Amino acid sequence: MAGKNLSFLVCCANGAGSSLMAQMTLEKVLKKHNIKATKVHHCALSEGKGSAPQYDVVVCAQNFKDMFADAEKKGIKIVGLKNVMSAPEIETKLKEQGIIQEG
Repeated sequence: MAGKNLSFLVCCANGAGSSLMAQMTLEKVLKKHNIKATKVHHCALSEGKGSAPQYDVVVCAQNFKDMFADAEKKGIKIVGLKNVMSAPEIETKLKEQGIIQEG
């Protein structure tokens, strides 16, 4: 699943603060690696649980990752983060998921 033409969903508890900050950080990481996302959207967990299957990758706090188990079973990549505003952590997790190619 190399990074071209992927859609990303960024979720936090209320969909206002941390998901927007995480979205901006994610977009910086994608730009750094020349990954052009088809869509990047942030929202609350309540919306994200239902709309996750419409995306290729879901980014959320580690403690919310289990809420997306059904989407993960359908092949959606779920990226759980300890610090949703950490560009190095986002970069590492995207590499682990095969979205960013090593090298």
